[in-house]
Amino acid sequence: MEEIPYRIRRSPRAKRVRVTVDPARGVEVVLPRRAGESEALAAVTELRTWIELRVEEQARARAAVAARGDTVPYLGEVLRLVPEPGRGRVHRRGSELLVPAVDHKPALERWYRRAARAEIAARLDRATALAGTSYSKLTIRSQRTRWASCSRSGAMSFNWRLLLAPEAVLDYVVWHEACHLEVMDHSPRFWALLAGRCPEYREHGRWLRRHAQTLVL
Repeated sequence: MEEIPYRIRRSPRAKRVRVTVDPARGVEVVLPRRAGESEALAAVTELRTWIELRVEEQARARAAVAARGDTVPYLGEVLRLVPEPGRGRVHRRGSELLVPAVDHKPALERWYRRAARAEIAARLDRATALAGTSYSKLTIRSQRTRWASCSRSGAMSFNWRLLLAPEAVLDYVVWHEACHLEVMDHSPRFWALLAGRCPEYREHGRWLRRHAQTLVL
């Protein structure tokens, strides 16, 4: 049986052995400061099936992203990328995005971040108005493992990559966080509240978990 390559990283804050599978860094084993390297091998061996499934999932996600060609998704739409020499900023023209001719990804991400603020702010304002609540501020970020969050002070944070998902999925995430303004935990009361505001939340949540790794540029 072929060995699974992995790298070891020691962390003084780690209290147990942790294994992650990252598209860029591969398999990483985080060890507590005093753990022996044999514990890393034991963890990889024990989790072999899970690791192989994760690697396969990531390969399928890369293939799905590559299959887009010169297009990108935007809330269920398909926008075609049109490179233009000398262009510094991305501009939308109907179903086209005019992008820099060389290394357009940084400019494209900045465009998505700006669009995310407008798209999410409008939805969040509408959701909180309907619920009779309010939030204190809105931040657009690029978290690796979180789509959105709501603090006890009412500060909202959303991942710009949600704009790569269908519109209904973004609406679900907005309602999820808006409901946290009333119920901060994930108790039965929270899920009942969310079901009343977004009846198909389970379906949208499953879509997001299934396609999360394809929501990249």
